[in-house]
Amino acid sequence: MLHHKPQETNVMKTILLAGAMLLALSGCGESQDEKAQSNATRWYTQLQVDKGRAVFRQHCSVCHGENAQVNPDWKKALPDAQDPPPALNGTAHAWHHPLKILKRTIDMGGAPVGGKMPSFKNTLSEEEKEAAIAYFQSFWSEKIYEAWLGRGGLKQ
Repeated sequence: MLHHKPQETNVMKTILLAGAMLLALSGCGESQDEKAQSNATRWYTQLQVDKGRAVFRQHCSVCHGENAQVNPDWKKALPDAQDPPPALNGTAHAWHHPLKILKRTIDMGGAPVGGKMPSFKNTLSEEEKEAAIAYFQSFWSEKIYEAWLGRGGLKQ
């Protein structure tokens, strides 16, 4: 077993902290390829994102857009006084909700809050629901994803 002197331990901690800070800052101005690579630190895998793309485009894109970008004016009520489907790409409010609430929304649909979104409880498997969430979260910037984590995004 290796034993380090206190000075060596402090130097190692400083190096690790500096590395973590560089890693966190590396998301600024990232390209799509760099963004995909940075997703390695997220709860989902690239395989889930790839599967989620197909699930999302089949079941969700008609309202939320192919890249989860629809309705930049999601706070403005529709003519029937209902809320429009929000963008899920990190520009609306989805990032305020933890994973369990995102899954519950997919299960229950919008009816509990007066919305039009259908329930997918008996349509999608747990794996498909998680893949759809992984897909739209893949559009979130590192800043939004970190804020989501900070709000307890992964807490059960």
